[in-house]
Amino acid sequence: IPTTTGAARAVTVVMPALKGKLDGMALRVPTSTVSLCDFVATLEKTVTKEETNRAFKEAASEPLRGILEYIEEPLVSIDFKGNPASSIVDGLATMVIGDNMVKVLAWYDNEWGYACRTADLCSYIARKGL
Repeated sequence: IPTTTGAARAVTVVMPALKGKLDGMALRVPTSTVSLCDFVATLEKTVTKEETNRAFKEAASEPLRGILEYIEEPLVSIDFKGNPASSIVDGLATMVIGDNMVKVLAWYDNEWGYACRTADLCSYIARKGL
């Protein structure tokens, strides 16, 4: 079910260089909380599907462990319900068109993932004594 998302706008707040270069939509597929982000980017350099997936896989190991996950399993929307990661990159769906246009699909539980990041922020504030 296509719907809107504020995720693309939120990315441009954190990464202003992407303003005007990024857009997004959400697909409720068909759960009420799990969405699928369809991200397409034209890069300045040549890249392969394998390089793209390797970059996400490495980022999911460190430094984004627990926030980003990378999978290569044929899962469906309901499999991601309750997943604490903010984004789960579906390596099976990665595509490179030409030499530099990349398409990446990433799943997320919009409610639970958000709640987990809010809890992370509270923990951080408590640790810093803010």
